[in-house]
Amino acid sequence: MSRASRVLTVLVIAVGVAAAAPAQAGPADAEVKRSLADVRRATARYHDVNRAVADGYVPTQVCVPQMGLHYLNPPLLDDPALDPTKPEIVIYAPGPNGKLRLVAVEWWSADPDQDLATDAGRPSLFGVPFDGPMPGHHPGMPVHFDLHAWIWKHNPAGMFTAFNPTVSCPA
Repeated sequence: MSRASRVLTVLVIAVGVAAAAPAQAGPADAEVKRSLADVRRATARYHDVNRAVADGYVPTQVCVPQMGLHYLNPPLLDDPALDPTKPEIVIYAPGPNGKLRLVAVEWWSADPDQDLATDAGRPSLFGVPFDGPMPGHHPGMPVHFDLHAWIWKHNPAGMFTAFNPTVSCPA
């Protein structure tokens, strides 16, 4: 094979891999930054956990390591529509004094076919596909997709990565 043929082959493979890879938005994209600023404005009032509770968010009472305490909004969970400014879940990390600090939001969507082997119903926001499908985390929770955004606490693993290594739960 000639050098030109090898270079052409490598380019064709590279283009094919790039085309096959899902396009994922990153927090550096201007449109994503504007959208996340809207989410921050909409959820800023939840720095006071009592405001979140007043708006229908219910604590799960379990601190998930590298995530924190999830507060779920049942009416939003039951509504299949996804509104970036109304996340189904707000997440708090316990501080050293026990005070809760808002760190992230999470959007949640039930898997339409409830089949872990398929992902045709995978939603996306900001050009980022949701994680999943995954089984429910407790009895009665359906197979679902979710997307985390660490808009209130830096996540060295990435803005939309589910786990944040800087969040810990009390022992």
